[in-house]
Amino acid sequence: METPAAEAIGAAADPASAPGPTLRLILGDQLNPLHSWFARPDPQRVHVLLELRQETDYVVHHAQKVIAIFAAMRDFARQLKAAGHRVRHVAIDDASNRQGLSANLDALIVHYGASAVEWQQPDEWRLDAQLNDWAARQTIPCRRVDSGHFYTARGEAAELFAGRKQWLLEHFYRTLRRRHGVLLDADGNPEGGQWNFDAENRKSWPDDPPEPADRRPRHDHSKLWHQIQAAGITTMGQPQAADFRWPLNRSEALNQLDDFIEHGLPHFGDYQDALSSRSWRLFHSLLSFALNVKMLNPREVVERAEQAWREGRAPLPAAEGFIRQILGWREYVRGVYWARMPGYTESNALGHQRPLPHWFWNGETGMACLAAAIRASLQQAYAHHIQRLMVIGNFALLAGLDPQPLHRWYLGIYIDAFEWVEAPNTLGMSQFADGGQLATKPYVSSAAYLDRMGDHCQGCRYDRKARTGERACPFNALYWDFFERQAERLRGKHRLAMVYKNLDKMAPEVRAALREQAALTLERLDAL
Repeated sequence: METPAAEAIGAAADPASAPGPTLRLILGDQLNPLHSWFARPDPQRVHVLLELRQETDYVVHHAQKVIAIFAAMRDFARQLKAAGHRVRHVAIDDASNRQGLSANLDALIVHYGASAVEWQQPDEWRLDAQLNDWAARQTIPCRRVDSGHFYTARGEAAELFAGRKQWLLEHFYRTLRRRHGVLLDADGNPEGGQWNFDAENRKSWPDDPPEPADRRPRHDHSKLWHQIQAAGITTMGQPQAADFRWPLNRSEALNQLDDFIEHGLPHFGDYQDALSSRSWRLFHSLLSFALNVKMLNPREVVERAEQAWREGRAPLPAAEGFIRQILGWREYVRGVYWARMPGYTESNALGHQRPLPHWFWNGETGMACLAAAIRASLQQAYAHHIQRLMVIGNFALLAGLDPQPLHRWYLGIYIDAFEWVEAPNTLGMSQFADGGQLATKPYVSSAAYLDRMGDHCQGCRYDRKARTGERACPFNALYWDFFERQAERLRGKHRLAMVYKNLDKMAPEVRAALREQAALTLERLDAL
């Protein structure tokens, strides 16, 4: 990999200063052994990895997320040492650990007599701001370099969409497809004659083909979990420390990629939106954690998916749908995040204020689809995109839950959640809290969609077809009540014309009954 150009932050070099080593900070989501920093060992470079209460405590994280990041950092430190690099790894219970990023860097500069500090560009705004502010106070040179991970630069989406009223994913996605030559024929046109096969990828799962075997690695991180507990870190969810299933280094991540391409990708397209009470994984890759901590590079993942289609090992709609999530959506939401920060995480365009029901932390609700999605999240630190968007997020939006605590919940509970990817997904795509900057309409539905895409309704306490009454599915009345409550903001949106046409057709007594049912539902959210 080509060495990224360093950008100076803060003080200039002092020729008279002592020739101490350069400290190179590696954050917990920058575990990329292929970065140019690691091309060859240099005794004048000390690579620093810090396990910090600052990072465990800014939201309550899932236990598996804390275990995974700490374990992966420790594995990465061992790899670097084995390759001959100088490494300073500060564990969570190290006596020298100041528990904050700035305080630890200050102490390490003194300890090593450092002549400079370098870091890879953080992906989260808060860390970027903290490091820039810290660097401005230093008397030694501070420099940042690109992580070399993404297809696009931070500000590239904003430049691409300059002057456009709507930031549409499709425009962004096609631009990157053309730029990088992905799924194009010899004439530069999209393979299969269309750019997007999303309409073909919306099937419910009938049990056949069977879900692939779970071949992820197994680890025993009981000792690490005890360390985390002893440090006083508050977490949520089940740690599963003694049988930990997430990849923790590049080799394990590559094995998981191989397994997905062979066993998951062929059926991923058909069932990527499916919901099932019998499976939490289905045909999803579970590669998002490995990608987001940079053990895998998105280019190699996209290339492997395209190669599988070209070799006849996966259908085009499956390959395109998977590639769109990485080359399209992942890069797109990062661009939205950096264009809208700071301030984006405070978005609440719809004015929603209700607190999260208690069952967000235990899954104890009679709504079968929500219970399954939240329990899977607590058990696995993972739920697929339809569970996050059209089950949990759908209910939250319809019920008018406050998007800020919801954002913090999503940011904490999912192992792959880092603010740059989570905030636009939650506040923009899921909750419409940005007023439509990202999504062209609120992504909400009644029970009919959930029933069509899965099987939870069959064993649910509530009746998917009933709008009113004790056993009426809460999604139904809340759906119509949401659009009535938000009519002033939403009625003029062309993609919602049919919704409001149907609402206007309802008899006054029907609308009144739906309003009453919704009000009763909202009064008893904790008891649903």
